[in-house]
Amino acid sequence: MDADVLIIGSGQAGVPLATRLAKAGKKVVLVERKELGGTCINVGCTPTKTMVASARAAHVARTAGRLGVHAGEVRVDFPAVIDRKDSIVRQWRQGVENRVKQAGVVLVRGHARFVGLRRVEVAGEVHSAPTVIVNTGARGVEPTIDGLSSVPWLHNGTLMELRELPTHLVVLGGGYIGCEFAQMFRRFGARITIVDRAEHLLGREDPDISAEVEKAFREEGIELKPRTKVARIEGKQGDVAVHFEGGGEARGSHLLVAVGRRPNTDDLGCDKGGIDLDDKGAIRVDDRYRTSDEGTYAVGDVTGGPQFTHTSWDDHRILFDILMGKGKRGRSGRHVPYTVFTDPQVAGVGLTEREARKKGIKFEIASMDFGDIARAREVDEPRGRCKILLDPDSERILGVFLCGAEAGELIHIFVPLMQAGAKATAIVDAEFVHPTFSEGMQSLVMRLPRYALS
Repeated sequence: MDADVLIIGSGQAGVPLATRLAKAGKKVVLVERKELGGTCINVGCTPTKTMVASARAAHVARTAGRLGVHAGEVRVDFPAVIDRKDSIVRQWRQGVENRVKQAGVVLVRGHARFVGLRRVEVAGEVHSAPTVIVNTGARGVEPTIDGLSSVPWLHNGTLMELRELPTHLVVLGGGYIGCEFAQMFRRFGARITIVDRAEHLLGREDPDISAEVEKAFREEGIELKPRTKVARIEGKQGDVAVHFEGGGEARGSHLLVAVGRRPNTDDLGCDKGGIDLDDKGAIRVDDRYRTSDEGTYAVGDVTGGPQFTHTSWDDHRILFDILMGKGKRGRSGRHVPYTVFTDPQVAGVGLTEREARKKGIKFEIASMDFGDIARAREVDEPRGRCKILLDPDSERILGVFLCGAEAGELIHIFVPLMQAGAKATAIVDAEFVHPTFSEGMQSLVMRLPRYALS
């Protein structure tokens, strides 16, 4: 089949690109080998945050005594949690399918593989187009550890398919995925051990932010094994032992491996498509998403950039404008925020203190305990810490990092200002509602000596 645009992958960039280009009069073919919606809807944001909500409800019920409210015994109906998650995933997935059909996009099911420049074979048929867009996403890394391949280990997708709660979940990796799942399953009632090679959880964060998460995890009974390298793994269904270099082990009923993600390019035939990859398997693209083959573009996680749904969605906006001949923006110059949906949440945007020092960038810094916010005390959510980095010459915000209740919402106070290049005085001069968490963000900015009240 010949088309105007051929899109491989139905993730958070591929679907909106397909539907918008089709509505603009293009003949669009969308290829998907699994379920529509990509990682986010099927094994990422949607199912994970749905289950996090159930886990938090259980935690709040158990700890309501701190607010003078005493509930009875809390019982988690784990199969019901999974059923609710599956139902919401189906709703989103069906919504994507309806959107694709209504836009007139030709959906082709099967595994896509390049057989030439802008020529792709799917299920024995070859499709071609002058414009090809790759949105094949990424998947979890299977580390090279002695014995791992012989034990029934889980990744985030298969863990969410279990119908019976693990008695003891051992988590390899203290990054975003490992931390979210560890706390979630602890609140469901499982014992948890996190094993990580790094010194701190969420290793990208500055140590003072990571320390707040570690404190919260230990208070909830999660066992942490930092600075620990795995020598070998052995066991069987229901009994897996993770042996450490230098001695010691963690033994559990289930093993979650969450040590990073890699782009889905291994079996894409990129060499025949004239598409260059970097040393990690990511597709090399320029500022306008162009690959080494003129006419082939790549967006989302497969490019190796920040692997967030919102980044992929923003990729689609930028590339759509480029393809329609009206694009002025490129993929660089964006301020990419993120949130880790632990409790307390961790959110950030811009340069960390560690990064700024390494690059020799001048900055002013201020920090405060999240518990200094009136609202945090009133609702008994005082855990966490906040910090801001400011350019001393321009008064522009270089970075903000929050650990606390609703940090994922609060970070958006800063993102538009940073994107617009506005001064921090925009926050200082604004009037914030009292008592709110947002009010605390003004207090954070005013911890900088230049804005402090005399």
